Amino acid sequence: MRTEVVSEPGAPDRPNEDFAGVGLPASGQGGCAIVLDGVTPPRDGTGCLHSVHWFTARLGGALTELTVSRGDLTLREILEQAIVRTAAAHGDTCDLSHPRTPQATVVLSRWSAETVEFLVLSDSALLLRAPDGTVTPVLDDRLDRVPRASLASDAIADATVRNKEGGFFTAAADPSVAARAVTGSVPRAEVHALAALTDGATRWTEKFREGDWTALLDVVRKEGARALVGRVRELEAADREERVFLRRSKTHDDATVVYAEL
Repeated sequence: MRTEVVSEPGAPDRPNEDFAGVGLPASGQGGCAIVLDGVTPPRDGTGCLHSVHWFTARLGGALTELTVSRGDLTLREILEQAIVRTAAAHGDTCDLSHPRTPQATVVLSRWSAETVEFLVLSDSALLLRAPDGTVTPVLDDRLDRVPRASLASDAIADATVRNKEGGFFTAAADPSVAARAVTGSVPRAEVHALAALTDGATRWTEKFREGDWTALLDVVRKEGARALVGRVRELEAADREERVFLRRSKTHDDATVVYAEL
C-alpha cells in the first residue's frame, strides 16, 4: 500500500489549521484517511479560549482513534462521538453555543477487504479512483448553493446559513451535525486509490480551473501530493495582484492532501 500525507500552512508565520491522518490497524486489514480544514475565526472572537488548530488536533485525534478501533460504528457515529469527546474537553471553559466556536470541515474514509466507506461534511473533497482510471468526486456542495448575499459578511453568514437548515454545516460542538454529512460506501474492488483534500489544495481545480478532478488526481499519483500543493502556490502567487481567480478569498490557504493506493 502506498500512502502520502502533505499538509502545508498558507503562511509560515501562522499555525496550520488543517489536520491530516492515516490509520492502519494492527491487524493489517484495511485503514482510514482523515482530513479536517479548520474554519479561520473572525477577528471578534469565537467564545472559546482555544485556537482552531487546538480544535482540529483534538477532533482529528478522536476521529483517528475511533475509526481504527471501532469497526462496529458507522462513520456518522464515529463523527458524532468524536464531536462529543472534543466538546467535553473544553465545555467547562468555553461558550460552545457561539456560532463561531472552533469548527472544521471533515473528510473521513475507511476501507476493509470488502468495502470503502466515506463521509464528507462541507467543502473539503474526497476523490475515488477506479481500476480503469475513472475518478469519482464525493462532495458536499451545500456551501456552493448558498446565495452569495448570505456570505457577504461573517455576521450575515452566522445568522442565516452557518450550521442552519437551508445553509451549510461544519463539525463544531453539536454532534447532531453528523447526520448532515454526505456518506456512502462502494465495494473495495471498485477503488484503486483515493485522495482526501482540503479546499486549499482543490483550488487547482475549483478556483484556477487548471484541470478536472481526474487531472488533479493524476498530478498527485504521478508527481506526488507536494507537487500539487506547489502548483497551487505558484498559481496563488501569480494571482496575488489581479485577484481574477481568488477574488475575496485569502491569497494563500492551508493546503492538505492525503493519498492512498489501496
